[in-house]
Amino acid sequence: MKTRISRALLVALSFLFVSVISCKKETTETLPEKEEVGKLSIDFEKYELENGLQVVLHQDKSDPIVSVAIQYGVGSNREKTGRTGFAHLFEHMLFQESENVPQDQFFKKIQDVGGTLNGGTWQDGTIYYEVVPKNAMETVMWLESDRMGFLINTVTESAFNNQQEVVQNEKRQRVDNNPYGHTSWVIDKNIFPEGHPYNWQVIGELVDLQNATVEDVKEFYDKYYGPNNATLVLAGDFETADAKAMIEKYFGEIKKRQPVEKLKVQNVTLSETKRFMHEDNFATTAQLNMVWPTVEQYTDDAYALDFLGELLSEGKKAPLYKVLVKEKELTSDTNAWNRSMEIAGKFRVNVTANDGKSLADIEAGVFEAFKKFEEEGITDTDIERIKAGLETQFYNGISSVLGKSFQLAQYNVFAGDPGFITQDIENIKAVTKEDVLRVYNKYIKGKPYVITSFVPKGKVDLAANDSEKAAVVEEEIKENVEKAVAETKEEIEKTPSAFDRSVAPKEGESPKLNIPSSWNTTLANGMKVYGMEQNELPLVNFSLVISGGHLLDSFDKVGVANLMTDIMMEGTATKTPEQLEEEIELLGASINMYTTREAIIISGNTLARNLDKTINLVEEILLEPRWDEEEFSRIKTKTINGIKRSAANPNVVARNVYNKVLYGDKHMFSYPTSGTVASVESITIDDLKQFYTNNFSPSVSKFQIVGDLNKDKAIASLKNLESKWASKEVTIPEYEIVNNRDKASLYFVDIPNAKQSVINIGYLSMARTDEDYFPATVMNYKLGGSFSGNVNLILREEKGYTYGARSGFSGSKIPGTFTASSSVRTNTTFESVKIFKDEIEKYKSGISEEDLTFTKNALIKSNARKFETQFALLGILQEMGRYDLPADYIAKEESIIEGMTLEQHKALANKYLDESKMAYLVIGDAATQFEQFKNAGFDEVVMLDKDANEVKLSDVKM
Repeated sequence: MKTRISRALLVALSFLFVSVISCKKETTETLPEKEEVGKLSIDFEKYELENGLQVVLHQDKSDPIVSVAIQYGVGSNREKTGRTGFAHLFEHMLFQESENVPQDQFFKKIQDVGGTLNGGTWQDGTIYYEVVPKNAMETVMWLESDRMGFLINTVTESAFNNQQEVVQNEKRQRVDNNPYGHTSWVIDKNIFPEGHPYNWQVIGELVDLQNATVEDVKEFYDKYYGPNNATLVLAGDFETADAKAMIEKYFGEIKKRQPVEKLKVQNVTLSETKRFMHEDNFATTAQLNMVWPTVEQYTDDAYALDFLGELLSEGKKAPLYKVLVKEKELTSDTNAWNRSMEIAGKFRVNVTANDGKSLADIEAGVFEAFKKFEEEGITDTDIERIKAGLETQFYNGISSVLGKSFQLAQYNVFAGDPGFITQDIENIKAVTKEDVLRVYNKYIKGKPYVITSFVPKGKVDLAANDSEKAAVVEEEIKENVEKAVAETKEEIEKTPSAFDRSVAPKEGESPKLNIPSSWNTTLANGMKVYGMEQNELPLVNFSLVISGGHLLDSFDKVGVANLMTDIMMEGTATKTPEQLEEEIELLGASINMYTTREAIIISGNTLARNLDKTINLVEEILLEPRWDEEEFSRIKTKTINGIKRSAANPNVVARNVYNKVLYGDKHMFSYPTSGTVASVESITIDDLKQFYTNNFSPSVSKFQIVGDLNKDKAIASLKNLESKWASKEVTIPEYEIVNNRDKASLYFVDIPNAKQSVINIGYLSMARTDEDYFPATVMNYKLGGSFSGNVNLILREEKGYTYGARSGFSGSKIPGTFTASSSVRTNTTFESVKIFKDEIEKYKSGISEEDLTFTKNALIKSNARKFETQFALLGILQEMGRYDLPADYIAKEESIIEGMTLEQHKALANKYLDESKMAYLVIGDAATQFEQFKNAGFDEVVMLDKDANEVKLSDVKM
């Protein structure tokens, strides 16, 4: 079951305390028995420093790590017209430097102690967080307090200009260069009036970002980034007295800033329906959105609206699915959800049309579905199947200390109490079918709405009726002009402190590697089983990996394996698709099936007490497929439409062309797992049946299971699968790897008017099983394996050309690639490719002792975080099973890292990095960017189409 739920509901479901829901039974309906569980709670302590900083502490000693999250009461809703995007821009600025932390050192210092960090901004808040081994807790306190109280004097014109560019690139990547990227802008501009805090996007207006000044930033910081507008949450393995003393030392002396008044609720209404249309440069099919204003979070109506979204759109019982997907075949998927925020809310129906289908017909279909909803009503089972997943989702959420930190902070900021979860869960439990019908009638039925039609270029006839052109502003591609900013040589004025903050805290002793014990066995039918017991939570996570996957496709029918994983979830021999879906939901479980290049995988997540019932359903799915012809037709249509839509996505185009260029058309990896339009159209259900008969066998399968159960219980749960699933011989094809690249080739694929260029640089390298694979991965770390990698520091932090740049190896049992990649501002394409090329070449000269030490610290010390959640442990078991690795393989990898020398590092770089033989692929605007590459020193410059076929330059319009 997909979930489209509001932030408030997600918070309630995912984290902290919960009263587990018991099903209410009616005599007319049979619901599964559900064990009544007592109230659960997580202990926390809350107190406040004299400067107003609110502190929440939660001890969790199950792993030797701590998480620190600091949430400020400032989001984009604190901005004003003409100065939008500041909250998000400032989030970036706080990672630059502070008075006592040099430039670009926030990420590096946390990585150096084995930690991870990031931040996030949304309409209502901004949060910064770190997860580190417990010995580095003081390092986090030092860093976070320095940017809270000792930062603003370091905000220079050059640093500010750089982050302006980075944020603009983020906008281009996430909004301007994506299909339907401007949709939220059109919706919010028209549902919320001018001046309303939700009228603009978190990313901000491009013109506002370009016009922002250092003075604007300093004013914003002084207003909103004081301790009196923040909550600090510390969760994990610490001693309370030590933590309190540390927090007082680092944060206690920071002065209060301006008082920040809580925003008042500003719900809105519409007097009439507003209809807008936009011709989307990247869309290949049309998309409709219908949006109604609703209410703020934590209100009774908000909870009921969350349920309404689920009931209208999710699953095969949903009226939107029945009308738009099944009856009218206008779309392959429907979505509806409520989003109640701090001061207002909105309810949204989102439908992406099948190829060539009219949005006018979809709008009419939405209202037909609403009528069906009114006529059919809601049953108690409908309500309970939504509630059934809450307990499982709650446990999944508290599996990490970071998740606990987030939600303690959220509840404290928005509800004034970290323990508000108790009330929040009660509010969710209290929702009835009558409540859902009430909010439907109050906010949706017969009420005005905002409707958007995003259609492919030149296909305005697909838009909903009477739509006016939306006022979307498209950025003009101009020649790159570097903004000249004079660097100031003045010494930074230091803010007084009771101690010398320029001296970084010393780390304590790092936690020793402590690999959880695991077991494995082979069942009588040949299936190997790997397991770990982890009883911190009453959950079980499992996966069944059937080797083959996309590799078993035939070249004339690429995509059969992918369709298999869809059709097998559409009912069983004794259950209709709707019945199977409902049984899974009523257990509060999730079962997913998907295809990869080398496997078909069934994954599951369930409460430990429901494991046997969940495994029984997996067994039925696996051994008794339904082969539903009607669902097969729908799945084919959905897949074909997805392939067509992806043809306009620059990132998907880059991946597909890159694979075709490197692997060649005689290797299955050169074709996407989903297949092509032609191949999918040719596939019949008999092809799927034949694939199933030939290729599903325990002899090529491995089962991994982690959770609140021992080995005996795990094996017992598989008893039926062991006896019923007979083994057969399966041969997985082996394709020749032709790795004879001997020149630097520049390949260019034209996406007219692209706002960014997607760059992939690399060649075929080695398999994961190669003895050099892991050492080479270690070698790559400082080049592009982390935020502090050289390519990211130059392209993002120094130049401001991109939102991120990276490099790495990707082998499996089959040789994979070395790839360096990024999405860069269109008018920096040529310079960015040159920087990548130069940095790869320079890297072969060797790195410094300091960089090698940083690499070792980051990779070895981060192992303390490796075993925290069941999902992480399941991944370790999958790795062991896939590559036949020993249980202590992580310890062996650690010794490889520890023993690496500068000479070995340099030798690996020279062996596996040769920029003179790489493919340089650019997906971007040929009219403005291609010409520069013709005489740039490449051995060949080739124009390709989206299928990797060569295009004659004489046929290209420039």
